[in-house]
Amino acid sequence: MCGSYDLVLQQKTQGNIPQVTGKGVREVKTLSYGHQYIDEEDIKAVAEVLRGDWLSQGPSVEAFENAFADYVGTRHAVAFSNGTAALHGAYFAAGASRGDEVLTSPLTFAATANAALYTGAVPVFADIDPATACLDPEKTAEKITPVTKVIAPV
Repeated sequence: MCGSYDLVLQQKTQGNIPQVTGKGVREVKTLSYGHQYIDEEDIKAVAEVLRGDWLSQGPSVEAFENAFADYVGTRHAVAFSNGTAALHGAYFAAGASRGDEVLTSPLTFAATANAALYTGAVPVFADIDPATACLDPEKTAEKITPVTKVIAPV
């Protein structure tokens, strides 16, 4: 939808559910929202960190941040514990504060708007483009005001 991702899918992550439409009932293929793919290499890496001196920050996080920065072609990267914390940090870094607005999509996880509230900013929703399910650029542009500080195109 908003980008392309490599997905590792296993048969157990897929299912079929009946969907009622104007033309009757049809089977719709679904992917499990909460399923994750964890292999032995992942388990070994987590166990190694748990046996070490650092659960957060430390050499493993620093190595990840450096590798990620290299991968995306920037000098710095900062790892966060979750997406909510990352959005909060991004809004803060952009200078969002009381009285500012953060434009985003209403078709997103609650954290996108909540992180704006954590900075004191107000979330403002712009409509999506039905063809992409992402923010509609024209409708987003219409929502920009002098106090718009961030556009979160999730």
